[in-house]
Amino acid sequence: MNRRHCATAAITLVCALALLTSTGQASAAPVPEPSPSSSSAPADPSRRYSNADLEKVREQIETLYRKAGAATDAYNLAEEQTKKQSGEIVKLAKAIVDGQARIAALKDRAGAQAREQYRNGGLPPGAQLALSNDPKLFLDGINKVRQSQQASKSLLTELNQTQQDLETYTQDASANWEKLEANRVKQAKAKKKINAQIKAAEKLESRLEKKERDRLRQLEQDAANRAQTAWLSSGAIKDVSGEASAAGAAAVAFATAQIGKPYVWGAEGPGSYDCSGLTSQAWLAAKRPIPRTSQEQWRLLPRIDIQDMRPGDLIIYHADASHVGMYVGDGAIVHSPRPGRNVTLAGAGSMKILGVVRPDK
Repeated sequence: MNRRHCATAAITLVCALALLTSTGQASAAPVPEPSPSSSSAPADPSRRYSNADLEKVREQIETLYRKAGAATDAYNLAEEQTKKQSGEIVKLAKAIVDGQARIAALKDRAGAQAREQYRNGGLPPGAQLALSNDPKLFLDGINKVRQSQQASKSLLTELNQTQQDLETYTQDASANWEKLEANRVKQAKAKKKINAQIKAAEKLESRLEKKERDRLRQLEQDAANRAQTAWLSSGAIKDVSGEASAAGAAAVAFATAQIGKPYVWGAEGPGSYDCSGLTSQAWLAAKRPIPRTSQEQWRLLPRIDIQDMRPGDLIIYHADASHVGMYVGDGAIVHSPRPGRNVTLAGAGSMKILGVVRPDK
């Protein structure tokens, strides 16, 4: 019966995770079942999972959260683009209203000229001038004709230009609206993926008892320590001794002041942060606005060699640039790790480094 119950539980979990995969969301191998205990002695609750089992769980959870991190970057970028497009649409809408008012005013001026000509008997200024017998009036009339011709030409040119501008504003507004809607769709897809990845990771961890979760967290720390030790042993920062710039020091001060606040995807403070929310707000506090996402920070900010880095520089992690931390010196970073964790200090080499960028270069 126990074997049948274990088999049923395993099949149920596989089906649930397969459902997530079928909808394009997160997938992960099922958590290993507890190692079988001796039938002659009760199982020790603290040993339901061996360290090898928990290491597999740790790797699965890490993979899921990394995928959630990449999806969070996509969400943040779409959100930033949506804000930009919304702002552009507001500006264009105002330009369209102003253009329509300008055209109305120009048409009023044209109408006034037509009415003036009607009051003069319907004769154009040139014809009225030719009928004058007074030389002085004739000369004065020449100047008035020239002024009238220039005014009419200027009015017509301005009216045509305003109409062209209005058409351009309308076309731009339509294009920006399409981009806005496309970014909203991207946001919705990214949000769905984020929630699925996080839910799958939380489900894996929820199956563990408290002592097992404590052991899992220790395994996470052990893996980070091994990576950091290997990185330091490689001599990667043997000659790193740069001092923070004034702006870099201000960014570090802001970031370290957030230690202990929870990770929340898409958050930019003040109560919680995701990884790039922390770094972008830290540099904003230092009066140096930078891109919102870790991928855009990697793409757009000046890159430097690890040997040249100084406190305040940003270290970008993983091949897809899906995580970022701020270097604070002595081989350490401050970062917002993942859901379920808080802003903290960590070894700069505890994750796979893609490269380093400097916001104030």
